[in-house]
Amino acid sequence: MSGKLDGKIALVTGGSSGIGLATAEVFVKEGAFVYITGRRQSELDKAVKNIGSNVRAVRADVSDLEDLDRLFAQIKQEKGRLDVVFANAGQAKFVPVNEITEEFYEQTFNTNVKGVLFTVQKALPLIPEGGSIILNASVVSQKGFANSSVYSATKAAVRSLARTLTTDLKDRKIRVNTVSPGPIETPIFDGFSQDPEQVRAAKASFVSTVPLGRMGQPDEIGKAALFLASSDSSFIAGAELFVDGGMGQV
Repeated sequence: MSGKLDGKIALVTGGSSGIGLATAEVFVKEGAFVYITGRRQSELDKAVKNIGSNVRAVRADVSDLEDLDRLFAQIKQEKGRLDVVFANAGQAKFVPVNEITEEFYEQTFNTNVKGVLFTVQKALPLIPEGGSIILNASVVSQKGFANSSVYSATKAAVRSLARTLTTDLKDRKIRVNTVSPGPIETPIFDGFSQDPEQVRAAKASFVSTVPLGRMGQPDEIGKAALFLASSDSSFIAGAELFVDGGMGQV
């Protein structure tokens, strides 16, 4: 039985856990060879073991341009091209506006915006005509959640990038789209607090605003990313696909 990504070469940044890991697993099951990145080698090793085959881990911080250069040099040498890029790596920390520091602002934008932009830029020489680029944004760019001003602003910037990159790359028929998750069961919620009870309360608060009444699962984002990566979405470009249980829609 053929897969939707048979013979494709894919990159998933931030692929060692959560949404990135689940997406890498989906891509491999659908026939792709997948590169995953992350900052912690131990987590990357676990991810490779979980996925099992047709995967290669490269330790890289997307906010470090030298790391990105090294990553794409390795992919070029080993595979020669990239058919699919899922720019997923990001961080979510929630800070009241009066406690925002310059260091926090720069760290968040460096990972969530600079990292996404330069991941795409440096991948472009390897992407053939008709390739697919998927950016991971968030429903927070559409909603005014408390203590999320910096994080939400970065995700709004990512959404904007999908539009402008679509225009920039139209002559190469490269499709750029955004997947925007709602609350998903991943370690990202640990950014709310070091107190487990506060984390549980935060999850319950989010779930109360989701029409489907639950948290999403990482593989539900992976399946949406697969749709945008495959020929099933061949006439979709510059779009934002919300996978949020209706949270930002009603």
